[in-house]
Amino acid sequence: MSDEPHSTLALDDTVHQRARLGILTILQETGTADFSYLKSTLQLTDGNLGRHIEVLAGGGLVQVKKGYEGRRPRTWVTITKAGRGALSAEMQALKALVARFEQATPPTVGPAASPPPPGIRST
Repeated sequence: MSDEPHSTLALDDTVHQRARLGILTILQETGTADFSYLKSTLQLTDGNLGRHIEVLAGGGLVQVKKGYEGRRPRTWVTITKAGRGALSAEMQALKALVARFEQATPPTVGPAASPPPPGIRST
């Protein structure tokens, strides 16, 4: 066992949630995206997407701009410098977690393996 903290401790709950991670990765690629593009790409409802954008904006990870395109109201979402940094840190944490997983040796199965914890029956 290592004295280093487990890789999962570096995951950021604000960024790591599936929809928010999707929003940030799309914005990392595009810089700015409109609400309808994010909604269709991530297959979210208006309310669900709106709430996730609100959480990200509250954390300073995205900036929201409302306006009109012609007569149609539009909402654009842009990733901030802090958002890029948070996404980068999240990706590094995920890479560390994958590396830990790939380096792990599966437990031995058979007579040399540890007995199962109490209450767990082995097959």
